[in-house]
Amino acid sequence: MASAPDTVDFYFDTMCPYAHQTSLWIREVQRLTGLRVNWKFFSLEVINHVDGKKMPWERDISYGWTPLRIAAWLRRIDNDLCGAWYLASANALHLEGQRPYEEATARRLLASIGAPDAAWQSALDDKTTHDDVRRDHDHAVQHLGGFGVPILLPSKGRAVFGPVIVPAPTGDDAVRLWQLVCGMAEFPHFYELKVPKTPDDMTHIANAFNPYLRAREWQTVQNPAL
Repeated sequence: MASAPDTVDFYFDTMCPYAHQTSLWIREVQRLTGLRVNWKFFSLEVINHVDGKKMPWERDISYGWTPLRIAAWLRRIDNDLCGAWYLASANALHLEGQRPYEEATARRLLASIGAPDAAWQSALDDKTTHDDVRRDHDHAVQHLGGFGVPILLPSKGRAVFGPVIVPAPTGDDAVRLWQLVCGMAEFPHFYELKVPKTPDDMTHIANAFNPYLRAREWQTVQNPAL
């Protein structure tokens, strides 16, 4: 196999528990290999939009869109600061059962990563942060065939959905999985490889995602919203 690429675009939505686990893995790869991760935005609220409901950019606060707008504002300052916000906000939701789209929680998390004091208000006051999120999302959908996250686009090869893995591998396993993903991305007409989930797998995933399931307020089959 050719050498692994040294950069990757990582499309995320803070709401997605699978993307969170994949992001923990790609950060481990980054730590071990020096991989450069470019953080990009994708909105599950847009993908799952119901006709007749407001679009997320039409709401003052939105579950996933608001954290992405904050990420967009921070990315203008520094890509790594954007990544730090994603890590802090996703950990808060998926590991601690907190809600990073709520102002008090967001402000505390922003302070914890050393973001500017005005980050929350500035990101929400600046309407062009909507444009930044929509630009990434539209590119993922229109040019990469995106339908969900995580999406990885290595600097060599095509975009890949996944890997979906819980929990995130570490150490040599993390690097080995990265090499496998990069190898798969080298095939221009490789479209899908999926492992069916057994009942034990579903129990394992539910246990891992328990804090997120308790914190979640948005509509799902298990938790319909008004």
